[in-house]
Amino acid sequence: MSTKIEESGAEPVPLRRLLALAKPQIPILSVATCALVISSAMSLAYPQAVAWMVDAINSPEQGVGFDQAAVVLVLLFLVQSVFTMVRSWLFTVAGERVVAKLRGDLYSAILGQPVSFFDKSRTGELTNRLASDTTVIQNTVTVNVSMALRFTLQSIGALAVLLWMSPQLTITAMAVVPVVAIGAAVFGRIIRRLSKESQDALAASTEIAEETFSGLRTVRSFAREDQERRRYDAAVDRSYQLAAKRALAAGAFGGTVGFAGYSAIALVVWWGGAMVVEGSLSMGELSAFLLYTMSIAMGIGALSSLYADFMKASGASQRVFQLLDLDRGLEANTGEVLHKVRGAIELDKVGFSYPVRPDIAVLEDVSLSLKPGEVVALVGPSGSGKSTVAALLARFYDPQVGEIRLDGTPLTQLNPKALREHVGAVAQEPILFATSIAENIRYGRPGATDEQVRAAARAANAETFIDEFPEGFDTPVGERGVRLSGGQKQRIAISRALLKDPRILILDEATSALDAESEHLVQEALDHLMKGRTTLVIAHRLSTVREADRVVVLDGGCIVEQGSHDALIAANGLYKKLVERQFQAAG
Repeated sequence: MSTKIEESGAEPVPLRRLLALAKPQIPILSVATCALVISSAMSLAYPQAVAWMVDAINSPEQGVGFDQAAVVLVLLFLVQSVFTMVRSWLFTVAGERVVAKLRGDLYSAILGQPVSFFDKSRTGELTNRLASDTTVIQNTVTVNVSMALRFTLQSIGALAVLLWMSPQLTITAMAVVPVVAIGAAVFGRIIRRLSKESQDALAASTEIAEETFSGLRTVRSFAREDQERRRYDAAVDRSYQLAAKRALAAGAFGGTVGFAGYSAIALVVWWGGAMVVEGSLSMGELSAFLLYTMSIAMGIGALSSLYADFMKASGASQRVFQLLDLDRGLEANTGEVLHKVRGAIELDKVGFSYPVRPDIAVLEDVSLSLKPGEVVALVGPSGSGKSTVAALLARFYDPQVGEIRLDGTPLTQLNPKALREHVGAVAQEPILFATSIAENIRYGRPGATDEQVRAAARAANAETFIDEFPEGFDTPVGERGVRLSGGQKQRIAISRALLKDPRILILDEATSALDAESEHLVQEALDHLMKGRTTLVIAHRLSTVREADRVVVLDGGCIVEQGSHDALIAANGLYKKLVERQFQAAG
């Protein structure tokens, strides 16, 4: 089984698609850009004020006075600081809005995937995409764009002034640009690749942590804490090694650009000094020229660093956009909606293999009918396909062969979300959320009143034990219901199903893990729940099966027997053997 999101066809994300994420923030970004232009203009003006000051020192009687030039310089810095603050604030706010929407869209895209997607994707990897990758993208599409615009305007403006001041000296200073361009092309590709690999390695470490924490009792019962620490440390070390390589590449690129920039400044000082001696350039003009050259050098250096960040974001965003672009398959919110459901179910020559194991047939030529309100027990050896039938009825998957119909309508023509509003399930190990008991019950019908929640709990034999808790229905159940016993969790799950009031009920080994007393209480609640509903009971225990209207025996993905309990015992087939084994195990 694959544990990674499929990478086939993954292409580098175009920068324009990253920037398109910021489109809804155009009003804020427009104001921020205006502030950026003004602050950049101030950065282009202050070298001229410095030139006035230097020339005022050399020739006090000519040009602008020293004091006036100093005042102008302070005012320029003041205006630049105010608009820099506005620019930084607005671009950051826009970035937070972008990442909030991106996380919401990504969460929705993941949540909308079919169950088969989660069969081959690990939870830790998906949560890492939501947290880490979206943060990398956040700075890229707003703050980094702001800085890129700022340094681009600064460099272009300074270059224009330099060409006006001295074309020859400017051409000398700009000789380093080809070096920077070539370095950007080479190092950019390296950094993007290493960034993607580093994010993948970080996701792998998150997967291990999530897997270990969720299975902590198993880890502790086998005393495998040291083994898990080594496994996690190895994944983190891989992420570190890749990040270190990326840092080396980024540092080498930055060092190359820095050397080129400072070499340009050294050339300007050397040649410009000669021009001052000749008298073709004043000391103030040389000072301004140096400041403009340093401004360009700083701008190019910053742009090279930002380019590395853009490549890093491009690598991280490949998986994000891959998830956003995934086809929802059978979970597309389309299809017919049945407002009134009787509960007649037909499986017509159904054949099925799980998408992660397409070569292994789980069901073959299965035909089965359930009448409205009928209780059918599905029994058979482990791996015979019982739970698969339940998954197909809830349309977690569609069969590759044959057809399943509800009230005569093929499930493939129905809206899957609307279909599941009519289907309720109670599993052997029900999943409860880390909220209160009341909220877990209300999950069956979000708009239910407190009295309706209490009534459902009462019908499921849960009200008594809930009221014994100091906080009653407000009692937190802990992660996955860890603060409750098995029988208590089952009764909460039954309460939830009762509140939902489905026409079709699936009970998947709902009492198999309980002690005798808990089973009695849960079975009473289940008997109440099954009344008037089409029910599929997947069970091993004879006490659960015996009361069913019909027993269907599966073996190797095929129906081998069906009938009443007594008739199947008399037939002396597989069902009788399963019953005898159960008695032997009990003895």
